[in-house]
Amino acid sequence: MRNLLKNALLVLVSIALCTVAAEGIARWMEMSDAADVAQRLDEIPRAAGVQRAWYFDDPPPLPNRGKAPPEWYDLVRRVEDSGFTEGTRRADMFKAWNSAFVGEPCSHCYLRMAPGHLFVYDPPDGRPHPRYRFMPNATLPNGLVTNAYGFRGPPVPFVRTPKTVRIAFVGASTTIGAHHIPSSYPEYVGHWLNLWAASKRLDLSFEVLNAGRESIGSADIETIVRQEVAPLRPDLVVYYEGANQFDLRTVAPAVPRPDACARPATAPMPSPRTRWLDGAAKHFTLARRLRTLLAATEAPAGVPGDGGEWPKPAYDFVWPAGIDERDPDIGRPDLPINLSTILGDLDRIRAATEATGAELALASFVWLVKDGMVLNPIRHRPILEYLNQGYAPFRYRDLERMAAFENRVFQKYATTHHLAFFDVARLMPRDPDLFVDAIHNTQTGVRLQGWVMFQELLPLVEKKLASGAWPKADPGAGMPASHPAFATPPRELNFTCKVPPA
Repeated sequence: MRNLLKNALLVLVSIALCTVAAEGIARWMEMSDAADVAQRLDEIPRAAGVQRAWYFDDPPPLPNRGKAPPEWYDLVRRVEDSGFTEGTRRADMFKAWNSAFVGEPCSHCYLRMAPGHLFVYDPPDGRPHPRYRFMPNATLPNGLVTNAYGFRGPPVPFVRTPKTVRIAFVGASTTIGAHHIPSSYPEYVGHWLNLWAASKRLDLSFEVLNAGRESIGSADIETIVRQEVAPLRPDLVVYYEGANQFDLRTVAPAVPRPDACARPATAPMPSPRTRWLDGAAKHFTLARRLRTLLAATEAPAGVPGDGGEWPKPAYDFVWPAGIDERDPDIGRPDLPINLSTILGDLDRIRAATEATGAELALASFVWLVKDGMVLNPIRHRPILEYLNQGYAPFRYRDLERMAAFENRVFQKYATTHHLAFFDVARLMPRDPDLFVDAIHNTQTGVRLQGWVMFQELLPLVEKKLASGAWPKADPGAGMPASHPAFATPPRELNFTCKVPPA
């Protein structure tokens, strides 16, 4: 019996040691991959005075990083026990939801699946935008750190001080970034701007605000700018978003709309054999690779194994009559992919920024999609699923075409209204190893995204400094002592949904 126990222990120790060794090798391979991908930065033209070494310099550790309360981890466990874990379900527990958006939670097709608890706030105008804010001054269980405004990143004082330039970035998930990675692209931009200022011996500092949040649209962003960002009196507001209203049914009207309450195709119900990997994949490289490999074995019938585009049913692509695709009239009310709605919100964002002495800048939006694109069927499986399931039945060529049209509209809007335009889509390398899907980046990809934005932004910064427009002599003049939008903290809402609506 003793020998049996010894042999069993030997086997277990051997398995553990082999697993540790495999994890180490997988992490080394991932670091090597990142080093290879980082060479892409040489494809990006550097602005005058920018040193290549800055790319490898990380933002300082967040002084406001703490520990999440124990009861928050309990909320995560309750979500996991519910079986509804797709997308951002875990992080949703730590958002202060707009009470006008929530309404009666048990009647809400999405929020009714919450484990009987939400944080909520009451909007000052009674409207359902923005749908939520992040909890202020918090460290979430998934690693996200917020400041006093619920924005991602370090503390930023409300009242402006002299010798500062304040830049706010607004958008959705591609702006806030994945919660678990150390820094978002705006944080990289702010850090590199301060390195540049130090290299020039400039007596000023740059403050960056990341007001992005996932799954929101232009109406949410407009309210965020007006109620949350504008009172902070930024010098510049950068708008980067182009996916959450990117609906090709506006040019393919015969394609039926999905059930708004159905689970999203981009986040299908996890299979029993891979569900346990979801938690492990947050911490272990080996688990992430194993999860991707297993997903590749569960491909739908008829899907090619070469990494090419999946078969799609036929549909009619109907271009709106009278719209010049190469030179669109941005005043038309029927621009496809909801661009007329977005431009209307941009008008209001522009008015809100200008009312406080700030400027609005637009950026082109990056899509990884191209007609004929072939990916590694295992390594890039999430990208294939995002495009071929999440955006089914639309063909790559139509997605590529409309992405180019969207950026053309953004550029014309910027030109028409004399706004800065940062052409991130033109400069961002389309290496699939930089992407986790068609729009979101890996950790290395986020850094490169920030590097591209930094190169595009710096000439405008130099121009403003040379003209004396920045920094403003007394940017905090007349500001109240605290931010009016956050005077009342979020409150807790507990509920029990006995019978989910049909």
